[in-house]
Amino acid sequence: MLWARWFNSTSGDFSRTHIRGSWVRLPSVAGRAVSKAQQPAVTSNFNKLWAGQTVSVLGTALTTFALPTLAILTLHANALQVGTLSALAWLPFPILGLLVGVIADRISRRGIMIVADIVRFAALATVPLSAILGILHIALLFVVALVTGAASVFFDISYQSYLPVVVSRDQLTDSNVKLEFSNSGARVAGNAIAGLLVQWIGAALTIGIDALSYLASVVSLAVIRAREVPHTGPALSVRQVVRDIGEGLRFVFGSVDLRAILFATSVVNFGSGVVSAVELIFAYRSLHLQPGILGIVIGVAELGFVGALAARPIRARLGLRTTLIAMVLIDCVAIACMLFAQLAAPYVILFLTLAVRNFSVPVYNVNQVSYRQALADIGMQGRMNATMRTFVWGTLPLGSFVGGVLATAFGVPVTIAIGSVLPGIAAVFLLPVRERATSALDPTAHA
Repeated sequence: MLWARWFNSTSGDFSRTHIRGSWVRLPSVAGRAVSKAQQPAVTSNFNKLWAGQTVSVLGTALTTFALPTLAILTLHANALQVGTLSALAWLPFPILGLLVGVIADRISRRGIMIVADIVRFAALATVPLSAILGILHIALLFVVALVTGAASVFFDISYQSYLPVVVSRDQLTDSNVKLEFSNSGARVAGNAIAGLLVQWIGAALTIGIDALSYLASVVSLAVIRAREVPHTGPALSVRQVVRDIGEGLRFVFGSVDLRAILFATSVVNFGSGVVSAVELIFAYRSLHLQPGILGIVIGVAELGFVGALAARPIRARLGLRTTLIAMVLIDCVAIACMLFAQLAAPYVILFLTLAVRNFSVPVYNVNQVSYRQALADIGMQGRMNATMRTFVWGTLPLGSFVGGVLATAFGVPVTIAIGSVLPGIAAVFLLPVRERATSALDPTAHA
């Protein structure tokens, strides 16, 4: 389970919020306020982005379920191999993230996303083709995971940096809620369909269907007409890349709030990596569950995504810091409760624990991502998101590999227990988040 997913327009190009003694500009659409005349075009562009990504996420849910299932049930992979497979999918983030952030602030983010989707389509298409030819091997799955992971670095960093171009500042929170809501809804259907498809046509062909979803994303991106402001800074060079990366690092680590969110989410994702490496092994080999029913259980549990709709009300009632801390503590308890599935009613226990986690994750993500986007102007979005993702998602491959090692040495239940403790530790890192920072999210709030 990834942890892994904003403002008031003014008459000028930017409004500003005070962060740690310095003023940081906040973005409007393409650096401009949005007039009523521009609103239909803004809505149309967002709807195109929204529709394409919903289809893409629906397909991604198929591979998220089918790829490790293929490794476990068809290729008989052990815990270390499954952990490595998961780790390779996330490994490109700490390696490429900072560089991609610099690139995303200099060239068309939409163009980057289109190329990334084409690469992911081509990589995933090799899985069903290899299965048909009878040459499918765990090594191929490793390569596919690594290539799609690398393409995802380019797409995801550009995607988060592109949204403030498509919508205005005051629409960012609502837009992120819509994206989180529909993405989670797509995962409801995607996981349920994945389980049925794996039993009907096999895991390899199921992954082939996901490959086609990336083409739908390409089409949706190609018809968006939001104007990106051309980069006017110095030409790209090794020295300039280092300078730009340094600016992104200083921006993130120079903010008390961003630094706290970075450390906390990194720890949560490390624990998530540990648990995700063994979740399906736990389901198939410890609980002896069937792919078809398990996929439906995971899919229906995604109905917890209604947490996305509650993100703003919960923050308004509890405050940003308390909301974030509460969500990671809920995740901590939910992961630990997975172990009760060994005692009785495994499908029911897994459903309840996953549903709780699927509620807490969107609430956490909508609020922390919205806040992050509020603190950077258009020219810093790519580097800010790249810096955050490099560290936040960089712990996922390490956690996945460690999860495989721990499961091999101590068993899957012990590994899940260890992974459940980490979100509780992460809550400590969120204590420095300042309540007055919510003024960046709520235009009527006062610092």
